[in-house]
Amino acid sequence: MEAALNLSVDIGKRSSCFAFDIPRASFYRFYSPKIPIKKQRPKSYISLNSDEKQTVLEVLHSEKYQDKAPYQVYASLLDDGIYHCSIRTMYRLLEKEHGSVKERRRQVTRSHYEKPELLATAPNQVWSWDITKLKSITKWTYFYLYVIMDIFSRYVVGWMVAHREKTNLARRLIQETCQKQRIIPGQLGLHADRGPSMKSKGVAHLLVDLGVTKTHSRPHVSNDNPYSEAQFKTLKYCPKFPNHFGSIEDARVFCQDFFGYYNKEHRHSGIGLVTPEQLHYGFAQDVYDQRCFTLKNAFEKNPERFKGKKPQPPALPEAAWINKPKQEKPDKLELNL
Repeated sequence: MEAALNLSVDIGKRSSCFAFDIPRASFYRFYSPKIPIKKQRPKSYISLNSDEKQTVLEVLHSEKYQDKAPYQVYASLLDDGIYHCSIRTMYRLLEKEHGSVKERRRQVTRSHYEKPELLATAPNQVWSWDITKLKSITKWTYFYLYVIMDIFSRYVVGWMVAHREKTNLARRLIQETCQKQRIIPGQLGLHADRGPSMKSKGVAHLLVDLGVTKTHSRPHVSNDNPYSEAQFKTLKYCPKFPNHFGSIEDARVFCQDFFGYYNKEHRHSGIGLVTPEQLHYGFAQDVYDQRCFTLKNAFEKNPERFKGKKPQPPALPEAAWINKPKQEKPDKLELNL
């Protein structure tokens, strides 16, 4: 801004602002003289004096009127042939000068929930888990599908179908999955929504014993757990997904086939069109190199088809976020200075 001011002496303010890409309004505002603070508003001649205010307060705090609202006091005084001030003035005296007006009912104090910001740059750093219902042929009866997913590789590391949602079942699945993936204390973070099993003391105590950090979604915020929600959509929009399951064994057989396909055959668009298993166990780079070699040969055979630009396969992921922090844009004036 100083440079723009110095240049404006030679070429004018308009040209100087244009040269530094500074809005003229901001330039003038920056160097305009500060507006002096207005003096305190003079007291109105029709306002109550100190003695009159004290009289009104004594009436409002008297034994007769102390439990009544100013509306009631005002009407009662008028009926007795007495007028001190308006209803609004009564409220103003009680509220601003003495703080006697407040909400008497007990109000619910809402907890403040921080937005979870989770980052995974490799497999087995952050898992997401959730439970969904699978319809049974019996009305109002469901089977419960527990799924634990690695958010970096999208690999389903553990799942289970049960008759009910229960803390002991969730504990067993989490413990067995951590053992299968050889999780060490301090390595893993486990994210979930705020369901009863997710928030249960049994699961919390287990995670402390395993050295696993737990985080939860904010209430009524569905995109705080996006990976599990997206995986359930993939499951239920599968062409072979039935309207209902005849028994829990049918549900388990279907999930066995589905998760086998999902982990080993499904080319996931969010991870460079490799399978979750390839990325989770470190084979994705070899797949990516082979794709580069194939596209290179295709380009050399017919470069005109690609308009002279070498094709590249979809890039492998470098990180997976839950609620990636927004980067603040630097101020335009700061850039120019």
